[in-house]
Amino acid sequence: MKRTLAFLSFCLICGGLVAGQQPGTLTQTNSSPTVIQSVDVTTTVEPLPLAESDRSVETMLPRTAPMGTDSVEDLLRTDPSLNLQARAGEGVQDDLSIRGTTFEQSLILVNGLRVNDPETGHLNLDIPVPLDAVSRVDVLHGSGSTYYGSDAIGGAVNLLTGPPGAGLSVVARSGGGNYGSLENHLRASYSSGTFAEQLTGSRDTSDGFMADRNYSSNAVASESWLKTKPGTTDILLSASDRPYGANDFYGPYNSWERTKGWLASIQQQLGPRTAASFGYLRHSDLFVLLQGLPAIYENNHITTSYEGALRRADELGKNTTLAYGLEESGDSIHSFNFSQGSSGEVRSNALGVHARNQGAGYANLSLRALRRFSLSVGAREEILSGGDSVFSPSVAGAYTLTKTLRLRGSAGHGFRLPTYTDLYYSDPATIGNAALKPETSWSYEGGLDWKPSTGRLTLTAMGFRLNETNAIDYSKQLPLTAGEQWQAVNVPTLDISGAEADVRVRLSATGRIDLSYTEAHSGNLPPNYLSEYAFNYAAQNAVFCWTGELPSVWGREISAYTQVNVVQKTGYTAYPLWDAGLARNTGSIRPYLRLLNLAGTGYEEIVGVPMQGRTVMGGMEWSWGGDGRTQP
Repeated sequence: MKRTLAFLSFCLICGGLVAGQQPGTLTQTNSSPTVIQSVDVTTTVEPLPLAESDRSVETMLPRTAPMGTDSVEDLLRTDPSLNLQARAGEGVQDDLSIRGTTFEQSLILVNGLRVNDPETGHLNLDIPVPLDAVSRVDVLHGSGSTYYGSDAIGGAVNLLTGPPGAGLSVVARSGGGNYGSLENHLRASYSSGTFAEQLTGSRDTSDGFMADRNYSSNAVASESWLKTKPGTTDILLSASDRPYGANDFYGPYNSWERTKGWLASIQQQLGPRTAASFGYLRHSDLFVLLQGLPAIYENNHITTSYEGALRRADELGKNTTLAYGLEESGDSIHSFNFSQGSSGEVRSNALGVHARNQGAGYANLSLRALRRFSLSVGAREEILSGGDSVFSPSVAGAYTLTKTLRLRGSAGHGFRLPTYTDLYYSDPATIGNAALKPETSWSYEGGLDWKPSTGRLTLTAMGFRLNETNAIDYSKQLPLTAGEQWQAVNVPTLDISGAEADVRVRLSATGRIDLSYTEAHSGNLPPNYLSEYAFNYAAQNAVFCWTGELPSVWGREISAYTQVNVVQKTGYTAYPLWDAGLARNTGSIRPYLRLLNLAGTGYEEIVGVPMQGRTVMGGMEWSWGGDGRTQP
């Protein structure tokens, strides 16, 4: 291992000294490799060039999404392999899981840097960067530990920013709706010569559809790009503040919670193929069991984490790329709670003070054209605190059977370290387990991509399998005893199998239909075992979406969309969610109307936490300059 790290260090240092032309664009692809988008390059050197990948990858471009997309969560709901379990809107306590895994087995990144909260996976989507700052979202289905390390057992979501177009641009949006809902978003940018700056901010608030379910979701970011002789310097500073009523979130209590996040990162290109990056994240979580009575029970958790990386990608030939790098990361937590005992208010530790770190080296060789074959082989060695290590290899390949049909498959190893809540948290209902072992897994997938010669239809179908060892869950044993707590345990083996399919039809230059479906099934439930998380997943999830323009009598100025999600959770009846919207697509002033849960479905994504009914939102977007919203 030492020899491997030394070799990688030498290659990276030498690569950083190589001067060359800066790249201008790159191509990214979704799960159908024949559907290619051209997007602006970032300063990130990716461990896996997704345009060359034979994996199941979905690429989303927020600025071409319908006007109904108001948050990262809204965007991710278009992919049925992602199961979002929300407690409220606008990024308030959403749990994300991929392909039937738990919410703690999904990795969230910003520009390739980890933003998972080490306290608990419940806060992984408490992202400090506004959606308005994001130009692209890459979603990797299946294990990503070879490229990104811990937590990516089910997959990974990478939010990527990008420099603005030339000149000065301002895009502002303001609207409102029922339940006292208000939304205000701003993106202002300037680019000239060697310097570019972008400021983004969002504020989404609601009085709540029931008592103690109000929220205020706020985020702001500043990103600067400076072209220097070594390459582009990218500096990102962002923060978020989300206070919200948490009625029924953790039981029959009118609770209150407030989370805050701060992210600072710098990425520096060292020539056209090498990049160094560093990110620092601070997150706080203040929880009051009974709103207005913090002396009864109050938790305050503060986590900090950092990550540094040196990455390089070499073109070894016309169709061969070697990507490799070194990473170092660490996190810590300081937490305490106040609870009222017989002698009054006392201070006691809820999670205590802990810290850990790890280092890793990875390499990935991508062969894009071996006649009809393509192949990608990668490996990662992760050294953990205390001296333990995890080796995570992966392989992916494809075979072009005909001009319209391609077969592909992959296999990879994944792992996840327990969160601090898994290890140390204790309250009257839950108890952690300091003896938990890391989760490990093997992920397999195989399927096909079909695109007829007309180019108007694309079909992707994929089967997958996940074999887990020491999966972490919270359980109780049957029959239950009085006051029995949820106990963090390792499940010796846990298997998940399923399939996903996607059909995309291009109706016209502006109109298309997307129909996608994912099913998952988990086996090996131990006898007399009551599970809180591992067996609480979406067994079936289907998404139908149509986007286009209204008839020409409207002057082709009105874009419309409708989306129907049908979700069937394990052990529960399926429920539909129907959204629709209209927006003007030309001019500097663009009114919009958004209808959410149009059928008024009563549903719960988290058992015991009812969700909001029919919601009507309307407002206006104003744009000046050349970097406004682009309609599909």
